[in-house]
Amino acid sequence: MAGRALNRRPAKEGTAIGDERKTYYVAVGAGQVLEDKEAAPFEFAIRANDEELNKLQEKFEELSSVDEASMVHFTNSHIHANLERANEDYESQLKNIYAYLYELGTDETKRHIEANHILD
Repeated sequence: MAGRALNRRPAKEGTAIGDERKTYYVAVGAGQVLEDKEAAPFEFAIRANDEELNKLQEKFEELSSVDEASMVHFTNSHIHANLERANEDYESQLKNIYAYLYELGTDETKRHIEANHILD
């Protein structure tokens, strides 16, 4: 995950390792999840454990795959239909990421997503 350097700390007593939630900073366009908010520009702050962080990274990888797949279709004779389908897939994946960011988001992140009608 670009820009992500995790410091592994022992779990608190009674807490499974990887269950602790930490604050991360997400740059959607770059597909980055950062621990240091000064490391790069970001749009959203989230609270996530290791499992949730991995799930978010998988969502970014799926988005990247859809984007790359759409480039392959430019050589196809059905460019318009393929491009339209690729755009729909991309938008669907992106909305899925924003929904997950809303789920994990801080109050400020949730307000921003709501105010900008990102999930509408």
